[in-house]
Amino acid sequence: MIGTPLASGDRQTFATMRTPLALLACLGLLSTAQAQFQVNPQFGINYQHLTGSAPEGTTYKAAMGWQLGADLRFGDRLYVQPGAFFGRSATMVQARPDGALLYEDDMVRTNLRMRAMFGYRIVDTYQFDLRFAMGPSYDVLLSVDDRHDRIAYDKGDFRNGSLNIDATLGFDMGYFTLEPGVSFGLSRVFSDNPAVKDLDARYLVYGVTIGVNLGNDD
Repeated sequence: MIGTPLASGDRQTFATMRTPLALLACLGLLSTAQAQFQVNPQFGINYQHLTGSAPEGTTYKAAMGWQLGADLRFGDRLYVQPGAFFGRSATMVQARPDGALLYEDDMVRTNLRMRAMFGYRIVDTYQFDLRFAMGPSYDVLLSVDDRHDRIAYDKGDFRNGSLNIDATLGFDMGYFTLEPGVSFGLSRVFSDNPAVKDLDARYLVYGVTIGVNLGNDD
């Protein structure tokens, strides 16, 4: 009958069973978490372009940089992918204010990128996974310099951080992974300093990384 209290023997039996049941539940949760968690250290190259307006007679072209970091993956078919990357991204700046070449060199940005993406495994097999992930990222600007010391950049002319939308396509082959991706800058590159406040350039970064998968997603 509903509401009937347990007899003394039943209470003792329930108390005896409660500890191993709780232990089994904890072991089940730990097993699930272990099966759905991965660490993915990566290293790769990137190409940084600046979109939007530029000073008159100045053009921007993508140049090669590098990045190093790691992602974490929580989940199975659907997963969450936070990560952090340290990198140096370069853009070639060419100035021809009167038609003649005044200077040409690479503007190099050193930054720390933190991102939180959400992904889906399109193909999910034991030996091969095909993944797609997308989400926001934020770049903390650490420094801006010139690759060959021909131009003195003022860090104060640049925003201290940049909000972006990142998208990646991941190929997991056993313990190894290949991940091309793109980052669309939502924030202006330059600060509100009078000399650059009218420039509406934004970062556009293409990249590819290779890495290893530590953990288990099965």
